[in-house]
Amino acid sequence: MTDLNQAYKQCRKIIEKHSKTFSKAFAMLPTQQKKAVWAIYAFCRRADDIVDEGEDPKKELEAFAKEFDLFMEGKLESDHPSWVALEDVFKNFPMDPAPFYDMIAGQRMDLYPKPIVTKDDLLLYCYHVASTVGLMLLPVIAPGKEKKLRNGAIELGYAMQITNILRDIGEDMERGRVYLPSELMEQYGYTEDDLNKSRVNHAFRDLWEDLAGDAEAYYSNALETIPEYPVYSRAPVGGAAKMYRAIIHSVRDNRYQVFGRRNFVTDQKKKQIIAEMQ
Repeated sequence: MTDLNQAYKQCRKIIEKHSKTFSKAFAMLPTQQKKAVWAIYAFCRRADDIVDEGEDPKKELEAFAKEFDLFMEGKLESDHPSWVALEDVFKNFPMDPAPFYDMIAGQRMDLYPKPIVTKDDLLLYCYHVASTVGLMLLPVIAPGKEKKLRNGAIELGYAMQITNILRDIGEDMERGRVYLPSELMEQYGYTEDDLNKSRVNHAFRDLWEDLAGDAEAYYSNALETIPEYPVYSRAPVGGAAKMYRAIIHSVRDNRYQVFGRRNFVTDQKKKQIIAEMQ
């Protein structure tokens, strides 16, 4: 049987390895909340890794979904650290299972992709793979305020996922995934051939900035809700939002080169953002 402290330590390793932004931001939380964030992140990461790296992702995702069904029924017999830690989270916080199910549905969207034609199509995808994470976290970082903060959490998810998409256009292309709405590409005259040839031209910059403007607006809306969070959560949530938003400026500084290179926010910049939040 996996020891609970060991389970949380494993979850901590996962968030520290895969998301330095979230790890740094949520390190400011009180211990119990911080550990719960590790466990929730580990759950989401496992689903992501199945889709991105699994040998038989469709089969593996359905097995994972079945495990979550059993987990919710109290019938899962597993000593996997992620499940052990998440069980403790569900005991200690008023967790809502709906966003967990919605997130699994979002992973299916990547395995059974439908063309993203409109911005609404894009937001539907962003809700399922990113806004759901914010909704999972609300009972942990703002218990009792879930309804009041719901829209802000959803919009922060939109902002962060659009940021991911704008940063990872080249990487996604290598995986055969395109998240740029085709209507928007047509509007700006950026063709599939341009995309396939990694062209960073005037049309690309206009298209990119259109989506970046949407992300910036969602960040602004979400940041306006920060005073509604408990004091202990304001800096972590605000810090995570501002560190992610800084990725947009990083891409601009690199002249929109999102093909063949990874744009990131320096540790020094992250420390500066965290210091400003405290």
